[in-house]
Amino acid sequence: MIALSPADRAGVDDAIAAALDRLQARAAALGDGAGALASAVAHAAGGGKRVRPALVIAAYRALADGADGAGDAQGNARADAAVWQTAAAFELLHSAFVVHDDLIDRDLERRGEPNVAGRFRVRAGHYGAAADDAALVGDAAAVLAGDLLLFEATRLIATVDAEPAARDALLQIFDDAILVSAAGELADVENAARTDVPDTDALLGVAHDKTAAYSFEAPLLAGAALAGASAPARAALGAAAGDLGLAFQLVDDLIGTFGTRRQAGRAPGADLREAKRTPLIGFARGGDAWPQVRSALALAHTGPIAVRRAQRELEASGARDEVVVLVGDALQRARSRAASPDLPAPAVALLADIATAIEVRIP
Repeated sequence: MIALSPADRAGVDDAIAAALDRLQARAAALGDGAGALASAVAHAAGGGKRVRPALVIAAYRALADGADGAGDAQGNARADAAVWQTAAAFELLHSAFVVHDDLIDRDLERRGEPNVAGRFRVRAGHYGAAADDAALVGDAAAVLAGDLLLFEATRLIATVDAEPAARDALLQIFDDAILVSAAGELADVENAARTDVPDTDALLGVAHDKTAAYSFEAPLLAGAALAGASAPARAALGAAAGDLGLAFQLVDDLIGTFGTRRQAGRAPGADLREAKRTPLIGFARGGDAWPQVRSALALAHTGPIAVRRAQRELEASGARDEVVVLVGDALQRARSRAASPDLPAPAVALLADIATAIEVRIP
């Protein structure tokens, strides 16, 4: 979406590696199981597109005073270290949520490889655990791995070498992002368990809370806090980021329903198989084709043929087109908010680039 420069990528990767190396070194003294857990944590946090770190750094660069390179070398080095550490924290937060999300979705793989739960099921099998016991071990490891990642992410924020006011702002941003995301994830799971379909506005609220808060608003605001941006600039940035985050999640919903394996990173139609109650389903519920859609959705968990039927019924209902329009509306609002006189030109350009990057992901 927004690419990291080689220097920024190296800085973020080094900060992540330092946190994970610290964890692994401490865990090694606690026995084989703790060592295996720390290794699984490191594997879960490896790779990735580094989208959230890129947003932290891009916002900082766009809003920082003296972004033209003015300032002494020592001060610039300190600022770079602080922004890299903050960016690393957001990547570890994302990794924590991914580990817990896989557990909630009962997935055993991530990017075609065993995830934390999958790795520990295999480990349990090696020492003779029965299938149910191996599953329990895998689930426990996933919970604990996510917990460790959450703490490491928070520790990075709490220890960042920044002015006290900036660090306090970062902690508040991080705190809010975790709580809102947790509330959104729980609502998403509860909606999937309901026999009815919540109204579209409620589903849009969940789409915002589960992704926009920690994936867009918080990283961009964190970069702004480190840059010492004014309150009006942060307000304009946060408002635009909320619309961008909503658009991003809606596109993710489209990909989870209609996207290819390459686009989704897992089997096509995963959201349909998991009975996710997304705004897409909310729009379908409000249309005349809902009886056919509901019938197809009820069978989507049974296999790829049923998934394809559900995709066809949703497409025919017009729900996909309505979501695409909604994405366009959210991106237009973001672009309009970005035109605020409180934001400097580099920040306006950054938000426009993010909107374009989201737009081209629509399947």
